[in-house]
Amino acid sequence: MSGARRFFCDNINYPQNSEVCLSGEEFTHAKTVLRVEEGDEIVLLDNSGTEYPAIVTNVGKRDLSAHITGATVGKREADTPVYLLSGALKGDKTELVVQKAVELGVQKIGIFSSRYCSAYVNQNKLQRFARVAREAAKQCLRSSAPTVEYFSDLPSALASASDYKNKLFACEFSGVNDLSLGGLRGSTAVVIGSEGGFSQEEFELAKNEYGFASLTLGRRILRAETAAICALSVVMFCLGELE
Repeated sequence: MSGARRFFCDNINYPQNSEVCLSGEEFTHAKTVLRVEEGDEIVLLDNSGTEYPAIVTNVGKRDLSAHITGATVGKREADTPVYLLSGALKGDKTELVVQKAVELGVQKIGIFSSRYCSAYVNQNKLQRFARVAREAAKQCLRSSAPTVEYFSDLPSALASASDYKNKLFACEFSGVNDLSLGGLRGSTAVVIGSEGGFSQEEFELAKNEYGFASLTLGRRILRAETAAICALSVVMFCLGELE
């Protein structure tokens, strides 16, 4: 990452108030890892898509103070909303998927459990996913970090994508693409399963009751984390977000 260090901050009220206090995990990272000092230039983010350049005025034991010098609209957010729904994966693979999804520009991430899913998600893991999303957003110079939500069942996950124009369901036995990716336009939701994949009943549920189009990723069977990154890359390219 180049340029001024970037930090998420919840209490920005600029231009009414140009002074801000950074505390919590972001302060700890700033002080103990990045060694931010008084006089350093930083960029503050509030998940609104706006970036606030600021000068550090004081570094204390539990927080730091900074003076905001302006506000600009971030230029690295995707123009088209893309929503990734990924089955929960074993080990730290879900974190990898979250990280790469953020780098590719997704707006929102959902993690779900399904019939053949053998991983579990608790509150601690969900908080960890959110941290991974924030760190990835800062690393790739995005102005906002996607939200990460957990769904305990597939129907709830599918229903959360009801407002998206294009809804793609990647499945190893789908055989064909129901939707022409070359002409893909508008908001898009992409569903990728866990290591165990989907049942035939889940596939039919997604298509018949929730309006998803089947998506195939070729003749080879991909690992779940590879499939998520591959599908998102293809979708982002077709939407013109990688130009």
